[in-house]
Amino acid sequence: MAETLFDPQALSARQDRAVRQGARTFLAERVIEELGERLAIVRRRFGRGLLIGCPDPSLTGPLGGVAEQLLLAPSLDELAAFPPGSLDLLIVLGQLDTAPELPSLLQVVRHLLAPEALFVGAFPGNDTLPQLRAAMLAADQAAGSGIAPRVHPRIAAAGFAGLLQDAGFDLPVVDVDRVRLRYRMLDDLVADLRGMGATNALKQRSRRPLTRAALGAARAAFASAGDAQGTVETVELIHFSAWTPAAAEHP
Repeated sequence: MAETLFDPQALSARQDRAVRQGARTFLAERVIEELGERLAIVRRRFGRGLLIGCPDPSLTGPLGGVAEQLLLAPSLDELAAFPPGSLDLLIVLGQLDTAPELPSLLQVVRHLLAPEALFVGAFPGNDTLPQLRAAMLAADQAAGSGIAPRVHPRIAAAGFAGLLQDAGFDLPVVDVDRVRLRYRMLDDLVADLRGMGATNALKQRSRRPLTRAALGAARAAFASAGDAQGTVETVELIHFSAWTPAAAEHP
């Protein structure tokens, strides 16, 4: 079994903190609105659906009417409560980028879905937060103690369709929405990441805070990538959809 990159307790603690302090949901709102438009094109009302990872139930308006019953669950862990073939629609917001054993998880998902069911969602891709990555590299170089794992490795869009096919899904479609956000300073970006529960949860992360010199170098590197109006950071959102095969016909 491959080593788990992420600390599940840290992931849960960061998400809980974001909810307590007031979650920042602007990216989730964008994703849900886009998914609502995509599902409307399908022109099918599903039976039982499950939405995983929505930070606020009040945001689900664009998904109204896509299923006769749309259940909400906070995390992928809730999939264990559903028997095979019990879902006609599964929507996952985020979470796949930090899921352990993703190929095995996708196979579990396929078996939870009924024949001709739809699996759809979005998550941050490999080209997310390039300016933050550069800033953290500058911090480590200033500290002079080696490169620490500070930013999550992520899935490349080009490879995810293959993972869906390998798990037994049909007609996988993967595309990218690149969201560009302008920040006055690095601290503003970090505040948004904390508000989304998206700060470092790597198992091998450094537990020690950055020194003053390292933090100064990170802030300077981030600022130098921008101009007087701020620095543009990119979030790559990978949107995907795939279907389960039709039920096999027996003579």
